[in-house]
Amino acid sequence: MGLKEWENDEEIKIFREYLRIPTVQPDVDYTACVEFLKRQASSLNLPVDVVYPSLPTKPVVIIKWEGSQPELPSIILNSHMDVVPVFRDKWTHDPFSADLDSEGRIYARGTQDMKCVGTQYLGAIRALKTSGFKPKRTLYVSFVPDEEIGGKLGMAELVKTDYYAKMNVGFSLDEGGTSETDTYHLFYGERLRWAFKIRFNGTSGHGSLLLPNTAGVKLNYVLNKLTEYRTSQEDLLAKDPSLSKGDVTTLNLTQLSGGVQSNVVPPFFEAVFDLRVAVTVDVGAFEKQIRDWCKEAGDGVEIEFIVQEPCVAPTKLDGSNPFWVAFKAASDELGLKVHPIVCPGATDSRYIRQRGIPAIGFSPIKNTTLRIHDNDEFLSADVYLHGIEVYKKIIPNLSNA
Repeated sequence: MGLKEWENDEEIKIFREYLRIPTVQPDVDYTACVEFLKRQASSLNLPVDVVYPSLPTKPVVIIKWEGSQPELPSIILNSHMDVVPVFRDKWTHDPFSADLDSEGRIYARGTQDMKCVGTQYLGAIRALKTSGFKPKRTLYVSFVPDEEIGGKLGMAELVKTDYYAKMNVGFSLDEGGTSETDTYHLFYGERLRWAFKIRFNGTSGHGSLLLPNTAGVKLNYVLNKLTEYRTSQEDLLAKDPSLSKGDVTTLNLTQLSGGVQSNVVPPFFEAVFDLRVAVTVDVGAFEKQIRDWCKEAGDGVEIEFIVQEPCVAPTKLDGSNPFWVAFKAASDELGLKVHPIVCPGATDSRYIRQRGIPAIGFSPIKNTTLRIHDNDEFLSADVYLHGIEVYKKIIPNLSNA
């Protein structure tokens, strides 16, 4: 296709209109986005609800395509409306103009993460309805707020509501990742997010003395232990090319405070660490190890978990999961190369999995430079349109599973 054809394509027009709505964190005003999605539902002749599971400023838009057997567990096709902030001076295109260049690249925040998926669902449904297809299971196309800041007032609250319970969800499809090769990424699980603060209390005094039991020495002991563990994870990645970032535990010192003057030994230091715990880790034993290192450092070392997500089993990708079987059959028929991995970050799928429901993350984006959360985020029009074709096969398979 050429520039004019891309510009005149109805699905591309819809996608670009969605991209031009600046649902940027923080303090997002979702009003225009909700109105846009209501218009999309109307154009599809499908009912739409706007629910508020947490606050009046945090809407969830849900478009419903009722199945021929609505008593069966339903399918959620989920995406989030919000996008991360931009640094406009670092962009070569206005991040909310959805500029389309001569090579068919659409530049805008949200092209890859993940407004593309939301309108691709709708484009596939439009084509399926036109063809006369009728789903067996009810399909819900959900658009949630605040995923980019953790989803605490979005999906996390939605799954607790009576509305969600009545949806009778059996499976969820959500965002995956951008692939720079011809192999698609598919997320079947996520690492647990942990964050903890350690306070190291110790002897204070003059900086010229070798005082016993200082906060700095205790900090050094624990930091060395945690750094050794971090190095072991780097070594695992380096030695085994089959592993991806999501298969190891990441650990980083993110905040350090304490001390008032260079010649005064302070009475305490505080350090904050961010961890993303691999799904293969025995979390009980791992927490005990961290607490043991704190005890070994000496008296007056106190650890407080700021975030400690509960252990959530990954979604099974085998014959016991009919939705995986249906997804794989569709991808095989289309000749797609799909590589299942553990998501290196976090998505709203974790809130679905926490309730015992299988969830897969998949974005039909391949051979594309990874620009998620980066400057000059873009998606090629041809890649976008091909994604609709992919969903035209996947969605019927899931709904008929």
